This record gives sequence, structure tokens and C-alpha cells, in this order.
Amino acid sequence: RGRAGRAKMAAGGAADGQARFGHSVKGLLTEKVTSCGTDVIALTKQVLKGSRSAELLGQAARNMVMQEDAILHSEDSLRKMAIITTHLQYQ
Repeated sequence: RGRAGRAKMAAGGAADGQARFGHSVKGLLTEKVTSCGTDVIALTKQVLKGSRSAELLGQAARNMVMQEDAILHSEDSLRKMAIITTHLQYQ
């Protein structure tokens, strides 16, 4: 009976050790999955931020072109006004 009892306890201890090992592996796996999920979220935010930056740069470039056209038009108007002023001075 003593031998059988010890064998039973050894088998129970091994099963208990395997259960603890399985539990710790599951815990580590859950931790890694959570960490990877957090990294994916951070990466997604960074990509979206970069996308937004490119959009803002494009908008700034379009605004600059519009301002350049307005400046050229103003310059042309000033030239015409200078010509008119010169003609009026002759009269």
C-alpha cells in the first residue's frame, strides 16, 4: 500500500505540474498576444498620422498654387494701373 500510495502521489504531482506549466504557458501566450495587439494599434495610428500628414501637405501645395495665381494677377493689375497712370499724366 505504501508503494502504491507513493506512485499515485507521484502521478498526481506530475499531472499537477503539467497543469501549472500549461497555465503558465497560456498566461505567457495571452501576454504576448496582448502586446502584439497593442503594437498593431500603435502602428495603425502611426500609418494614419502619416497619411494625414501627406494629405495636409497636398492641401498646402494647392493653397500655395492658388496664392501664386492671385499674386500674378495682382502684379498684372499693378502693371496695367501704372500704364494708365502714365497716360493720365501725359494728359
